[in-house]
Amino acid sequence: MLVVIVLLFLVELPYKIYAPGGMVDLKTRVSVDEGNEYDGTLGMAYVSMVRGSIPYLLLSYVIPDWDIVPESELKYDNETMEEKIEADKVSTQQSIDNAIIAAYHLAGFPIEVESENVHITYIDEQANTDLEILDVVKSVNSVEVSSTEELKKLIEGYSAGDEVTFLVERDGKMRECHATLYDTVDGVKVGVALTTTYNYEEDPSANITMKQSESGPSGGLMMSLAIYNSLVSEDITKGKTVIGTGTIDIDGNVGAIGGVKYKLIGAVREGADVFLVPSDNYEEALEVKNEKDYDIILLSVDSLSDAIAQLNALN
Repeated sequence: MLVVIVLLFLVELPYKIYAPGGMVDLKTRVSVDEGNEYDGTLGMAYVSMVRGSIPYLLLSYVIPDWDIVPESELKYDNETMEEKIEADKVSTQQSIDNAIIAAYHLAGFPIEVESENVHITYIDEQANTDLEILDVVKSVNSVEVSSTEELKKLIEGYSAGDEVTFLVERDGKMRECHATLYDTVDGVKVGVALTTTYNYEEDPSANITMKQSESGPSGGLMMSLAIYNSLVSEDITKGKTVIGTGTIDIDGNVGAIGGVKYKLIGAVREGADVFLVPSDNYEEALEVKNEKDYDIILLSVDSLSDAIAQLNALN
């Protein structure tokens, strides 16, 4: 019986369970040299993901707000969960870079973006290439690539059927790879997805740390708010517990995320006074708030500056 019980927990079916999460207090993750301290809390909301073993799947039918999600909805058909996780870690680094750059620009502190790193984070099943996920592209047909836009423009200059040679960095070593281009409704493609990270110098120095188990871009908005709040003299939290979610780009634009239901439930359990949500997710969050009769301020935001303005407007 003991062996059977152990096996039931060890055998994992192709499902995950989404459950209400909690928040990461960014005071423990964000640091700025000689940065300002603040009384309130800026928290990064997250979704809890439970393994798809048989006991947990059965529990999801009786535990409120535990929902079964097929792995096929979490990744591409030709992508493994391991590859998805690795790609999400690159997205996390992009989110950190974007958060710092956007916050420094808005706060008026010096930051210089020196170069971009172009990472391959997905390879389509139609692609004819020996490129691999996590390769960092250095050149195409001996032409140096210093940004994602440069790479796209280079590829646009070729035709379907052309073979191009990539120089990439893989596991700390330079390698030569090849790809045969093909036609799509959007033009000639290699068949890869790209994610950009940045090399930059900022003053004062800033740092954001993440755990190995944490990945994805949805913490960008809150990380940027935490950096901004450390740079400026006024405390945008006004002593409140502010939890939220949303992606961010280097220009401070906030993008949609997944799992807002679970993040809002978790934020309320963490005692949040305010929940920040991307405007594209606002209606879903509002429906959950009304359905559960939550006493929480729900703010729909489109940008970093918009979030700061709305927080400053609160009493």
